[in-house]
Amino acid sequence: MRHIFSKKNRALLAELVRTDFKLRYQGSVLGYAWSLLRPLLLFLILYLVFVKFLKFGGNIPHFPIYLLLGIVLWNFFHEMTTQSLGSIVGRGDLIRKIRIPRWIIVLSSSISALINLFLNLLVVVIFLIFNKVDLLETTLWLPLILLEIYVFALGLSLFLAAAYVKYRDINYIWEVIMQAGFYLTPILYPLALITNETFQKILMLNPMAQAIQDARYAVVTHQTDTINKIFDGGWYRFLPFIAVAVTFVLGLYYFRRQSKDFAENI
Repeated sequence: MRHIFSKKNRALLAELVRTDFKLRYQGSVLGYAWSLLRPLLLFLILYLVFVKFLKFGGNIPHFPIYLLLGIVLWNFFHEMTTQSLGSIVGRGDLIRKIRIPRWIIVLSSSISALINLFLNLLVVVIFLIFNKVDLLETTLWLPLILLEIYVFALGLSLFLAAAYVKYRDINYIWEVIMQAGFYLTPILYPLALITNETFQKILMLNPMAQAIQDARYAVVTHQTDTINKIFDGGWYRFLPFIAVAVTFVLGLYYFRRQSKDFAENI
């Protein structure tokens, strides 16, 4: 444990995070501002289409913020897994030149995404204040929900980064999965729009759907369908958390098995 979080590793991790953050917006006129503009522009488009034209979420209090929070959390999950996927291959020269813990490279990509998340959550807070949304006691749950999403995304990131070294098609497969996941997760629409109860339950077994709905319940409004409500307090509500733990353990195991051959396969 001391070796993992040694001073040398912490310094290396900090440098990788700084470099990754700088390279991401290198050559961009607006630079770091895109960290905030991207989710805001997406939110504006989806707000106009789904709220103003299609009239979604009419009976959910503060639905625009409800929508924005879902977009921010999904974007974090998407950014973290997508950036981490190519992180090992992208640092191939570094891996071949010096001996470093491979996991630090994936962790640095995840921390860059985490920084963007916190910046975007500041925008959500500003919206909450301007819309005079009451501060709920359940907001204290939010850090735990964010931790759940991070652990889930980190497990997937470790698996994807290791798999991409050998199988470059993983990139295209993951793009399709993420697009499908965006529409199968109740981000743009209230879960109540799905009238089939069985399909509702299947959707809520997805850890991202469960986490986004729980976050909305905790921060925006208690008129949110959560997994506890959908399963009426049954034991099935624990399945997403089990999935998160299993994903992290398997992702870490696969990464550690493959990491010894990274230098030869990149």
